[in-house]
Order: sequence, then structure tokens, then C-alpha cells
Amino acid sequence: MSFSNLFDSGFKKRNENHFAAIVRVAMDDGIITDGEQAFLDRLAHNLDISEEDYKAILKNYKSHPINPPVSYDNRLERLYDLVRMVHVDTIKGDSENLLLKKIGVGLGFHAVNVKYIIDKALTLVNNGVDLDTFIHEIKHMNE
Repeated sequence: MSFSNLFDSGFKKRNENHFAAIVRVAMDDGIITDGEQAFLDRLAHNLDISEEDYKAILKNYKSHPINPPVSYDNRLERLYDLVRMVHVDTIKGDSENLLLKKIGVGLGFHAVNVKYIIDKALTLVNNGVDLDTFIHEIKHMNE
């Protein structure tokens, strides 16, 4: 049995949808830079996205819904991936931040707090923190 057979089709679909959400952020400026491409390649490998699915998602990324993870830690992990994508993008701006906030709400963060969470997340990633530090800092940002 292969590694990918250990997980149900729902797991595979969630990974594809997560990957499509990140592609959506990368494509917001109309191009995928070399840094974004390298990140997408690594992420596709880590999420067990096949080359065929990778190409299909790149072609039709807007057709994938943004499914919020149930676990808060999983939402933070997905947010970390999304913010890292914005960080490697050479063109930053209001439209990308707006899209990131929309995806943040789509991931299950409350609309009232999403701007604060996204701003904190961007600061943490810009400072080069790892995933564990990111999760800890976001969870404890109101202390």
C-alpha cells in the first residue's frame, strides 16, 4: 500500500483545495515568480499533489473552494503557508493583503479579528519564524 493510500479522498481533496488557495495568492499579481514557483513545488510535494493535479490546479485554481480546517492549529498551519507565499512574492500590495484576509476568513478566522491576525502573521513570517513559533505567537498575541 502506498503512503497516499493511507488517507481518504477527503484528505487528498483538502490538500488540493489548500494548495489551490495558495496558488490563488501567488496568481493575484498575474505571474508566478521563481521564488513562488519553488515554494509551490515544495508545497505540492509535501501535500502529495501529483504532477497532473498540480497542472490542473494551476490552470483552474479558482474552481477549488477554501475549506476551513476544524482544528485551530491546522488553521494556523495553513495561514502560515499562505503568509509565506505572500512573503516570497516580489510584488506586495493592498490587493494581496485583501485577498489574504479573504482567504483568512475562508479558513475560519473571525472577520472582526482577521486584519489583526494577518498583520501579526505577516510580521512573524517577515521575521523568519518557524511554524512552531508562529503558532505560539499567534495563540498568545493578546497576552
